Amino acid sequence: MNRTSLLLLVLFLPIALFLPSSRADESLWLKYNDSGMDALNHADYREAERLLTAALKEAENFGPQDSRLATSLNNLALLCKKQGKYSEAEPLYKRALAIDEKVLGPNHPYVAGDLNNLAALYYTQGKYTEAEALLKRSLAIREKALGANHADVAESLNNLAELYNSQGKYTEAEPLYKRALAILEKALGPNHPNVATSLNNLAELYNNQGNYTEAEPLYKRSLAILEKAFGPSHPDVANSLNNVAGLYEKQGKYSEAEPLYRRSLAIREKVLGPNHADVAQSLNNLASLYCKEGNYAEAEPLLKRTLVIYEKKLGPDHPDVATSLENYAELLRKTNRKTEAATLEARAKTIRAGYK
Repeated sequence: MNRTSLLLLVLFLPIALFLPSSRADESLWLKYNDSGMDALNHADYREAERLLTAALKEAENFGPQDSRLATSLNNLALLCKKQGKYSEAEPLYKRALAIDEKVLGPNHPYVAGDLNNLAALYYTQGKYTEAEALLKRSLAIREKALGANHADVAESLNNLAELYNSQGKYTEAEPLYKRALAILEKALGPNHPNVATSLNNLAELYNNQGNYTEAEPLYKRSLAILEKAFGPSHPDVANSLNNVAGLYEKQGKYSEAEPLYRRSLAIREKVLGPNHADVAQSLNNLASLYCKEGNYAEAEPLLKRTLVIYEKKLGPDHPDVATSLENYAELLRKTNRKTEAATLEARAKTIRAGYK
């Protein structure tokens, strides 16, 4: 069963440049762009695609080297990435990067952001060599332009560490995570939400290493910061609860994990709505826990609901739909429904073949 493990914030953020303009049509571009990003943040990908495509069409009118065009390209690329349309995202990111390099110069902080975005795409595709080169260049630009202790440097350190962590290069990742945490604590204070994110990421490293004793207090401190900063019912609190629950699940502490997963799910349903993609992730995680306990009757309706949400929000051919199909098929096999399982597995295989 594939369990979704969430970080507190998206590690690779889109560039959003809103520059003054005397052109009358900038207001229309801003309207489409802002509404499109709002739809994207709420996982309404169909509406986001309509609006961000319209924003890009407006941005083309500003000229081929305008920073607003780069912004629209970045934002539409991010949507494509979230939809699993990697071949469509890459040329958009590359075009945005080319614009900013020409207009701003190769060592501008905005170029570092563009490099970061393209690296995120390669990271998602498992193209780690390409991603590493871009992340290192992004880090070097930020250190030179902003100084070694700037918060954006911490972001770059964190992203490079995340790349190493995902490859099991824990020795390389740990000092980067620790340096990022130290920068953020000094720059923002020990109780800033970005510090919570950094704590979470270091905890995730220890969790991956099986060093649960080191991971747990970091996760809990991260959760405490977020609850104090945002209140007990914020989506970031739900993410943090999910991570603590995952730690307990890995240790076989199912009775401790379940109430945290349930609380995370309740927050997401209330704040984001019952059909949000993050709700599907919570349903999947809770179902995974029930399957480990052998409680298939409780798990099955959760997996069904997960699949329905993903198909509606992401489309029938998204990689997350494939994962959901595989998870449900695994349950079907464990409950001796092999023919139904084979049907779902075949569909998942077809979806994945489209992304190779």
